[in-house]
Parts: sequence; structure tokens; C-alpha cells
Amino acid sequence: MNIAENIENIKLRMARAASQAGRKPEDVTLVAVTKTVDALCAKEVLNAGVTNLGENRVQVFLDKYEILGSEPNWHLIGHLQTNKVKYIVGKVELIHSVDSLHLAEEISKKAEAMNLCQKILVQFNISGEESKSGAGADEAKKLFEELSRLGGIHICGLMTMAPLGAPEAETRQIFSGLRKLSEAIAKEGFDNVSMEHLSMGMSGDFEAAIREGATLVRIGNALFK
Repeated sequence: MNIAENIENIKLRMARAASQAGRKPEDVTLVAVTKTVDALCAKEVLNAGVTNLGENRVQVFLDKYEILGSEPNWHLIGHLQTNKVKYIVGKVELIHSVDSLHLAEEISKKAEAMNLCQKILVQFNISGEESKSGAGADEAKKLFEELSRLGGIHICGLMTMAPLGAPEAETRQIFSGLRKLSEAIAKEGFDNVSMEHLSMGMSGDFEAAIREGATLVRIGNALFK
């Protein structure tokens, strides 16, 4: 496993996909998903110049945080339970997976108690898969009306996942759907909301995501093969 070499290869593919879409390569950020590797491997990723690391589970994140501290920009990308919020607010740069008003309220409460602002993304289930977390696109306007009133958080964009192994035409339709939803939300002009990020695309479909406007791609398997 040559992590530095794999990162270079991924970055080249990212740049190619961005150029094909008429976008600047620097407008897309690689979030290296380190959930399957130890802190030593995560440190190798940092040494190779990738400073954004993504974790799925709170306990695994905390274990790595004890070793690596705030050197990386940490991203919490997996499902987050409300009772785990207190462990991560203020430690992670961005929470990608806020899928309900209830969860956002808990993050808001904890952040306000700590006198800080926690950046979050709202996760939508564009594909409609029952196994996927996320709000439904049809409830977006009502949800954002409520979210925009919360203190202690800043909503920076949206996140979604496409079905694993789906054909590119299907994944692009899902990613395009998230982009269109982001544009519709931006037009509403909600307070405390900026649609600067679209977190979509993983090892198997990140190029399709970039072609549809992703600003953050979450890549793990392709980096550690």
C-alpha cells in the first residue's frame, strides 16, 4: 500500500473530472476517509499533504483525536446519534451528516454552551433508498426554515450518498438532484445558511460527483488499497 502514490493518482483523476466539467480543480477538496485505518496511516495521509480527514464513528474519531489532535481538519461523515454530539462539537471542522431538526438542535445547544459556532451540512436521501439516512427533498423548505433559527451552528451546504455500484447515469442523476436542491435553498435566502458545499462522491463515483458540482469528495478505499 503506497498511500502517497494513491493520493497523487486520486488527485489527478479529480483534476481531470473538474476540467471536463469546466471547473477549477482547486474548487474540489479531498476528504480522506480514515475509518478503516489506524492513526499511523492517517498520519501518512497528513504527511502526503491531505489535511482533511473523515471519520464515520464517534469513538473511532476520538481514538485518533487523542493521538493526532487538531492537526487534521476533522470531518464527521457517518450517522450521528444525539447522545454522541457532546463528544465532537468543537473538535470537528464539519459535521456532514445532520439528517434531522432534532439532531441540529442538539448540536446547536452544545455549541452555544461552549460559545462556538459548529459548521454542519444537511444530509438528504436523494436516492430514496430505505437503508440511507437523510431528510427527504420534499421537506427541505420547512426544515431550513427551522434550522435557520438555531444559534451555535452555521449550515454550509448539503450531503448525499448514491447507491453503491449504481450505473453512472443513476449516480449523476442523484448528484444533480442534490445540486438543484442546493440552488433552490440558496434562492430562499435563509439566515445562517450558505450553500458553499456539496459533499457527494466516494471511491467508486467521485468523478461523476465532481462533474455534477461536488466540492467535497469522501474517499477511503481508493486511498488505502
